[in-house]
Amino acid sequence: MSDKNQEAVEDDTAGYTSGLPGVLGWIDEGIARIEAVMLAAGVLLMAINTCTNVIARFVFGEGFFFSGEINRILIILITFAGLGYAARHGRHIRMSALYDSLSVKLRKVLMVLIALFTSAVMFFLCYHAYGYIETLYSRGRILPALGFEIWWIYLWVPVGFAITGIQYFLTAVKNITSRGVYLSTGVLDGYDDTETEV
Repeated sequence: MSDKNQEAVEDDTAGYTSGLPGVLGWIDEGIARIEAVMLAAGVLLMAINTCTNVIARFVFGEGFFFSGEINRILIILITFAGLGYAARHGRHIRMSALYDSLSVKLRKVLMVLIALFTSAVMFFLCYHAYGYIETLYSRGRILPALGFEIWWIYLWVPVGFAITGIQYFLTAVKNITSRGVYLSTGVLDGYDDTETEV
């Protein structure tokens, strides 16, 4: 892995630069910015909500009745926004014993197939998540403490699956249009830890 790519992997706080040309690169970078804002806001709001609730319990003897529901909403947001983030930075768990034993050409073909298949699965899950939201909407259930309809908190699920599906599709495009084997649009295949390499 080159020094530039290794720095990008180690420092995720820096501005993300897509490895794709033209409009696809613009889409990739735009989604990355949206994800970064969603994840940062979600984690910060959860920390603030939890700390405030702990202080309220200590000072007033009881916490805020809505705190648990807010954290539930934020966990859903962080989980499904994090799917795309992990795909973009090549951070998903991989079982690569067979894959690592293949030649570079076969790894490239396999990576394209894996990325396209994973993209299709993410869009399939997005479709079914949307159906689940429609079911919740038709039932009219509400959150007991906050008082708004429960289907609102699950909007992040199809959005997260769609963003992840787009990211895997872009990974396939990157592998088709580039020389190296890429785990995502900006992460070359390889190991950072030289002790694990033969």
